Amino acid sequence: MSCVIFGAGKIARGFIGHLLYLSDIPFVFVEKVDALCDLINERGEYTVNILGNEKENCVVKNAKALKFSQADEIAKAIADADAVFNAVGGKNLAEIVPFMAKGIEEKAKKGGKINFITCENWKKPADILREGISEIISDDAKEYFENNVGITEAVIMRSAIESSKELLEKDPLVVNVQNFWELPLDASRLKGELPDIKGVKLIDEFTGFLERKFYTYNAANGTTSFVGALFGFEKIADAAHDERILKILDGVYKETAKALSIKHGIDYDDQWAFTRTSLNKLQDYTIVDFIERNARDPLRKLGPDDRLVGSARLVESCGIVPENLCLAIAAAMYYTCDTDEFAVKLGEMRRNEGIDYILENVCKLDPNGSIGMLVKEKIELLKKEGYINE
Repeated sequence: MSCVIFGAGKIARGFIGHLLYLSDIPFVFVEKVDALCDLINERGEYTVNILGNEKENCVVKNAKALKFSQADEIAKAIADADAVFNAVGGKNLAEIVPFMAKGIEEKAKKGGKINFITCENWKKPADILREGISEIISDDAKEYFENNVGITEAVIMRSAIESSKELLEKDPLVVNVQNFWELPLDASRLKGELPDIKGVKLIDEFTGFLERKFYTYNAANGTTSFVGALFGFEKIADAAHDERILKILDGVYKETAKALSIKHGIDYDDQWAFTRTSLNKLQDYTIVDFIERNARDPLRKLGPDDRLVGSARLVESCGIVPENLCLAIAAAMYYTCDTDEFAVKLGEMRRNEGIDYILENVCKLDPNGSIGMLVKEKIELLKKEGYINE
């Protein structure tokens, strides 16, 4: 029994690798950055610190990694594996498709079933992989691929936090993670059974769960990040304790809770209790997480299906006015960060093209539609209260 993990970043090491290690399942990372591979192979272990629960801190031993240049070894590792995970970032999914296809071709010669599990906060990552593999896999392996390879999705709900410079000097592979242990996974797309992995929670009605998580956790995180930035905060937990932001957050939670209850038939009280788990995470001072990291790439996060605009559209489709979500969108429109190229580009759009241009071309909203008009109304409110000076 063994597994492969594409990616060796904080989530790959601090969640997927950690759970596999605790489950006594050997695994190997596949990593694009050669220097990180060398470091993992040289040290052979790394530390996972559980924030707020030090007794659960763990040293993951027998760590090893393969480089992208080791294509044959990667294919063999996949052929020998029971499951393959990826945590490479949604933008990088296309890069790993050829390795997966070659591994599946090798697995087809051996027989048996195998599952690929995406661990990305990205839209339909499993579909991206399946379609990409299907296009390039050899004719000899196509029937095996269709009948014996599962490609499914997991939702990452454990946060991994940047380590301090002092800590990284002592252990450059150390990962600080949230005290959260469940890995919800779409059971409907599995082929055969997964290994017995600690924390894995198989869910049959996954679409509803995925939307529930995204439009609760991600909408709240986006609200806290962008409103927090506008109000001058640097850390998520500090912003999430501010009374002004809490009032907006409460409104966002109510808007999304009502909409999710209507769309998926979730009991409102159960959904409201779920929002409390989101708020507890945002307010957890043991998770030292920065607004800059969470607000990074505002152009993507203002997209039509992302945490704020996507939530507002869902809420409106259920007959609810997204007052607080539109205020969060307004704040996001004015996010600034000189070291974030996408925030810089957003600022140039705002100054040179105007808000209507952003609404139409980034958010894919009608500037004169109900959400567009409400966003502009909230911008004027923020200007009147002195938070926006442009």
